[in-house]
Amino acid sequence: MPLALFDLDGTLVDRQSALGDAISCLCRSRALPPGAEPWLRTELADRATAGDFARLREVFGLEASAADLWQEYVDLMAAAVTCRPEVLEGLACLRAAAWTIGVITNGAGDIQRAKLAGTGLAPLVDGVAASGDLEIRKPDRRLFELGATRCGVSLAEGGWMVGDNPTGDIGGGHQAGLRTIWLCGRPWPDGLPAAHHVVDDVTDAITILLAETE
Repeated sequence: MPLALFDLDGTLVDRQSALGDAISCLCRSRALPPGAEPWLRTELADRATAGDFARLREVFGLEASAADLWQEYVDLMAAAVTCRPEVLEGLACLRAAAWTIGVITNGAGDIQRAKLAGTGLAPLVDGVAASGDLEIRKPDRRLFELGATRCGVSLAEGGWMVGDNPTGDIGGGHQAGLRTIWLCGRPWPDGLPAAHHVVDDVTDAITILLAETE
């Protein structure tokens, strides 16, 4: 069974629009000071961890516990994040074509798994490796190895990595011995080997993978 590993944020789901909604809702529900919303938008722009909410509490002198603030943010993100129907359908087609599907993501394990559950992606995925699980981040090969293992396969058997981050997803995929598909958009770093394919949308990547099994 061929292996396809996918990035989550910016590849399978739209994190950025969900982030704004979740932060606005959190600030309203907790009646946070006016400066808290721009602070959160800056601090959480790339990723969010429980530690961010401990700092939020200290910076703005909040009474609520960091754990409560974090859990509310996780719940809000899980409710706000979406995965387009055509992406879910594409992954279902991959599974029907006997592909093994994994998610390799930089982020805290609890929030990333909440997103997978909230978007309907969880039933379509065989294994998940989040950077918070091991406190290592893409492009570290160990995160790719963990993802493959959780899918019940080995990186030695090869496979594909699909993602939008040149260094983390494509560079990491190369280091893990995988073929790669890049969702273009971010600047490409000098000296980084080219991806095997470049696409505008994850559905195009899924089409390429399906063609591999025809």
